[in-house]
Amino acid sequence: MTIPASWFLVVSALLFGIGGLGVLVRRNVLVMFMCIELMLNAANLAFVTYSRVLNDVGGQATVFFVLVVAAAEVTVGLGIVVAIFRRRRSAIVDDVAEMRG
Repeated sequence: MTIPASWFLVVSALLFGIGGLGVLVRRNVLVMFMCIELMLNAANLAFVTYSRVLNDVGGQATVFFVLVVAAAEVTVGLGIVVAIFRRRRSAIVDDVAEMRG
């Protein structure tokens, strides 16, 4: 008994929607990073689903590169957030917008 591919795509769409809503609603930078990661993982699930349906390795290779980019994004992003938190003692997006000068 196999699970239909449409179920995976529905879960992927729900995860992407939750992540998008979190980015739009939340003001904390760390929570926004987690929501972006959720959106990237939803895209990865869709890539792997299509890769399985089409019997092609291209989707899985794309997932590998998306994970590499996500790891780099988290590394740079968290470094910036830590620097902002040390200076301001908060990690709210509105505080970052005020630092423009």
